[in-house]
Amino acid sequence: MESVDAVVIGAGVVGLSVARALALRGREVMLLEREDAFGTGVSSRNSEVIHAGIYYPTGSLKAQLCVQGKALLYAYCEERGIAHRRCGKFIVANTPSQLASLSAIVNRARTNGVHDLRPMTPAEVRTMEPELQCLGALYSPSTGIVDSHALMLALLGDFENAGGLLVCRSGVQRLSVAQQGTEVVTEDGAHLLARTVVNAAGLSACSLARCIQGLDARHVPKAWFAKGSYFVLSGRSPFEHLIYPAPEPDKHLAGLGVHLTLDLGGQAKFGPDVEWTEDPDDLLVDPAKGAAFYAEVRRYWPALPDGALQAGYAGIRPKISGPQESAADFLIQGPDTHGVPGLVNLLGMESPGLTSCLAIANHVARLV
Repeated sequence: MESVDAVVIGAGVVGLSVARALALRGREVMLLEREDAFGTGVSSRNSEVIHAGIYYPTGSLKAQLCVQGKALLYAYCEERGIAHRRCGKFIVANTPSQLASLSAIVNRARTNGVHDLRPMTPAEVRTMEPELQCLGALYSPSTGIVDSHALMLALLGDFENAGGLLVCRSGVQRLSVAQQGTEVVTEDGAHLLARTVVNAAGLSACSLARCIQGLDARHVPKAWFAKGSYFVLSGRSPFEHLIYPAPEPDKHLAGLGVHLTLDLGGQAKFGPDVEWTEDPDDLLVDPAKGAAFYAEVRRYWPALPDGALQAGYAGIRPKISGPQESAADFLIQGPDTHGVPGLVNLLGMESPGLTSCLAIANHVARLV
């Protein structure tokens, strides 16, 4: 059995960030990924948005790590020349209840450390986005977009330059707590003994944690999978900013509504919606969803032309709260929680995981 200082399982944006942070601190780190390449799961099927930290419950890890991570991520992108843009976003209200919710959103944002939200009248909104319809809006100038693949490539470069080793096609079959650390057995038969193990397996993180021999199962929540489909706008977008509908206070949303985001080339996409599924590999987009997307988008863009939306792609959110529950916080379990030395489980690492990745990495590094 080979002894390794630290093993990180899962080479998505969070796993890469954690592996990089440990390696930069002088740890010997092996990063195990079951697929043929890094970043092919949740990290490659999202909106690529740098979130400001507006909506999350005050004091939650999502709020703290998003605000910290946003600053770290913008600085890292500037330093490394990673393509990104502070395009800003509008949170738009088109019902009286949405309009009434805007002041509460501002207050929550302030308590989270986000002080740049600006209320805007419909007339002020039209000066910036002439085709956007609303009863009122908030403008978030610190929201942006990032090339997530370029980000992950930079993280991997830092990790490998610090002596880390990425091993693809190395899914983990079994983990067991031992006296000297945690034994890791991979699907290809490798046996490792690691002083530190970080489970950053995304959609598989809960099932992997449940299989750790020596970890009390009561620490592992049920995994839920919320599929989100995207539709792509054919032709040029008339918008320069991201557009998000304000949440309805009387409705539980597993996401942030069918919003408009842009890629760095200006291509517009709409989504994701929320569809609960038992299958984390269910990534087909049903074209029949298009009618619902048209209805949602036309609440804030009435001029959306017929036939302008094309089925795009889908992603799966790795949730630890179900359809009738309030959205759960990030669950970052270290030895102080479960009592297993050197083990950290990262569970429910959905949005804003991309924005928070560098802050999550620092948090984990402190735990181990």
